[in-house]
Amino acid sequence: QVQVAESGGGLVQPGQTMRLSCSVSGRLVSVYALGWYRNQRELVAAIDTYGTPTYDASVKGRFTVSRDNAKNTAYLQINDPEPEDTAMYYCKYTDLLNGRYYWGQGTQVTVSS
Repeated sequence: QVQVAESGGGLVQPGQTMRLSCSVSGRLVSVYALGWYRNQRELVAAIDTYGTPTYDASVKGRFTVSRDNAKNTAYLQINDPEPEDTAMYYCKYTDLLNGRYYWGQGTQVTVSS
């Protein structure tokens, strides 16, 4: 089993910056990806064990995904958020060897002035 925990959501104003964290624990494999989804449907960014990021075109240039393997934690920095970024953000752990995955409980991000 793998536990996934997101944190860092809340209310943010346009023009500000918000950083979300995703920490994983449990029976981790050596090669896994961490992905950030809106409402468990829309992949916005992901990063693999080697630090290779991928972004949805809608957030490229505004969102930055990173990870600290020593802490088993990934981060999603949201720069200059827009009202359309309002959503529940979920982190998904994916075992890149067998495809097994686990979801966190999500963290709400609300963008409003």
